[in-house]
Amino acid sequence: MQLEIYRKDGSPTGEKVTLDPAIFGIEPNDHAIYMSVRSLMANQRQGTHKVKPRNEVRGGGRKPYRQKKTGRARAWVGGGSIFGPQPHDYVVQVPSQVRALARKSALSYKAKDAAIKIVEDFSFTQPKTRDMAGVLKALELTGKKTLFLTPKKDDMILKSGRNIPALSVREASNASTYEIVNNQILLIQKSAVEALQQSLKKRGNAA
Repeated sequence: MQLEIYRKDGSPTGEKVTLDPAIFGIEPNDHAIYMSVRSLMANQRQGTHKVKPRNEVRGGGRKPYRQKKTGRARAWVGGGSIFGPQPHDYVVQVPSQVRALARKSALSYKAKDAAIKIVEDFSFTQPKTRDMAGVLKALELTGKKTLFLTPKKDDMILKSGRNIPALSVREASNASTYEIVNNQILLIQKSAVEALQQSLKKRGNAA
């Protein structure tokens, strides 16, 4: 699959980039996506919820009087909870091979839906939200939930985009399956395409 490369002013450069069909053209595996997203969401849970069981409740000795047939209210109010929540982690382990398959599946869905746009490599001399908003407007992405992938960490782009509610900026090799499926459009810088493909090839081989 080949996609047009656009300048940041929205005009086509006349160049095209080839997407690796082994990453952007596979038959998506929905279960792998589900497992990867479930793992990410579960691993973010703190697991600090807790109630006091019977042995941690203050008091609990002899009842002051019998509970029934006195004409009075119950004397013992409250007490420990049985089988209540206790601190524990929610970590869900997913094999690296499944995680790689999930990312490839998510990227293939985006390619299939024509939800990928390639832009030339660029940066800013200083962080300005207005400059980033201008790029999105030129590319007709204003208001669309967009994940912008860069080949490496770029503080100028990151700071320029952090105040735009519908925009997320990530280093291509670190973009998660959840972030890919949770955005309408993938905006990828030209050099980030190769960085993304190389990261998935390495992880796929390591798996």
